[in-house]
Amino acid sequence: MSRYGPRIAALARRAERERAALSANEVSPSDADDYLRDGAGQAVWLYVEARTGGRLIPLSTAEFDALETAMNRWLECYARCHGVGLDAEFTVREAAELLLETRNIVDTAQLLTCVPERRPGLNSVR
Repeated sequence: MSRYGPRIAALARRAERERAALSANEVSPSDADDYLRDGAGQAVWLYVEARTGGRLIPLSTAEFDALETAMNRWLECYARCHGVGLDAEFTVREAAELLLETRNIVDTAQLLTCVPERRPGLNSVR
């Protein structure tokens, strides 16, 4: 287990609770950013930190899978806030690259999920 193991486990547990609670609660687009800042963004940033902190911190397969699954669960919650059902299967690396490029987790989520749809004429980072 890496030094990130406890943080990853906590993120994974919280992501599953949030996703399970989502079906019981009313959500709106105004709730979407909370799932990104408090969840997906933290998961992606933990990955960035482990990979760029001056020394590569190896994550076990279980830690990596838990981190990626947690990020995807929060992206599903984000999409649901916009009325979109999504089975997210994004890689945490892909999300990290976008986050470093956009410097904004909301833009990163929108580019990954296409939720909400971008208005014609807006430039994409990709």
